[in-house]
Amino acid sequence: MKSNNNRITLTVLFLMFMSVVVNAQEIIKDSVIAPVKKVKSTGKQKVDGVVATVGDYIILDSDIDKTYLEIQAGGGNTSEYDRCQMLGKLLEDKLYAHQAVQDSIIVTDTEVKGMMEERLNYMIDKIGSMEKVVQYYKKDSEEEFRTYFADILKEGKLTSEMQKKIIDAVEITPEEVRNYFKQIPAADLPFFGVELEVAQIVVKPKVSAEDKQKVIDKLNGFKKEVEEGASFSTKAVLYTQDPGSRSNGGYYKMNRKTPFVKEFKEVAFSLAEGEISAPFETEFGYHIILVEKIKGQEVELRHILLAPTVTDASLAEAKEKIQLIKKRIEDKDITFAEAARTLSDEKETRANGGALINPQTQDTRFELTKMDPSFYSQVSNLKENEVSAPILDQSEEGKKTFKIITVTNRIDEHTADYAKDYIKIKDLALKQKRITEIGKWFDEKIKETYIKIQGEYRDCKFTNNWLKK
Repeated sequence: MKSNNNRITLTVLFLMFMSVVVNAQEIIKDSVIAPVKKVKSTGKQKVDGVVATVGDYIILDSDIDKTYLEIQAGGGNTSEYDRCQMLGKLLEDKLYAHQAVQDSIIVTDTEVKGMMEERLNYMIDKIGSMEKVVQYYKKDSEEEFRTYFADILKEGKLTSEMQKKIIDAVEITPEEVRNYFKQIPAADLPFFGVELEVAQIVVKPKVSAEDKQKVIDKLNGFKKEVEEGASFSTKAVLYTQDPGSRSNGGYYKMNRKTPFVKEFKEVAFSLAEGEISAPFETEFGYHIILVEKIKGQEVELRHILLAPTVTDASLAEAKEKIQLIKKRIEDKDITFAEAARTLSDEKETRANGGALINPQTQDTRFELTKMDPSFYSQVSNLKENEVSAPILDQSEEGKKTFKIITVTNRIDEHTADYAKDYIKIKDLALKQKRITEIGKWFDEKIKETYIKIQGEYRDCKFTNNWLKK
């Protein structure tokens, strides 16, 4: 168990680091962060040099300092981690990236460019100027910084894609879940807090034909400009309202089994390589798609999403409609579930009477203490079967809707029960199996990859067998 715990700790540390590097969160305002406090060495001052090699990648002694710096800049606590542990994390990163290249996982320059522009805009907004960004990262010029940062972004993307490939291949059977649960001592069984089952009814404001046409015309303008030589990726970074792909220039990779909106997939698989679609509508708004590559049953594409604006009059009309629905439910003219099935504009929840699915667990229960703060404020004070006042909701894409919600069931805090909490127990078992599989993957790839640790770092006690002893 100690080895697994170490791997969990280092995985968390890696996620903290990548959150800082890839998302550039809360860098600083104008202050300079305190120097990194190093672990005591043997006493000699070392000149920066190569301390490790993993495949085609090298690690410098200064890279360990940069890791401390990045984690501290993101508000992380590095006091519990010595230089050996930091090197272990960097070795893991390099092995992931090296193996991603061996497995033909490709990160294009266009993807990196899209990610970089998004990150730079964020950093400049936080710090104040490109000059301050360059200074913060201790580079001599913007060109040097961009080269350095592009390498970080590309390596980080390779690493995350390799991790995803390993994890996605791990599946678990009901028998494995049962055995996992049986092996937990009674005193160590998980304890689940108060959980709620929630249902909602959504009314979407109507959009005028004129406003729809404005969006279609704008997308047609983008299409024309790209066909004349403009960058689709740049336009996606600047204009798309899809937060999930904006930083990557609207990029998605998909096959026919990938869970996407039906209309989107139909258009994507009808296009030839290099072709740009006409504007088309989904529940999220209007899109145009550029197909970049077709590889067998897989398509690499970019898209731009724009949603029509909603007028104040349409919002007022939607609010009035949801108030009438609420009154009918409270007057017992119709049940909440019946109203959801016949009157709600949210097709994902209509069929099951408005019941919400927890995206983290894929069941209908929401643990009170783990709820999103805004969702918590909406449901925490509701009594069972009480209907909330109309709530104005706004999605990440900026779309506004009105909704009413109700708590259909309340499950009190309790110790884990196999029958009642199967989905949660399955999730815990799957996480444990993934950790085990990642450990096996490291053991296998370390044996077949050229790895060299140099100098005093050969005395480190690593979680993984980097020294191949």
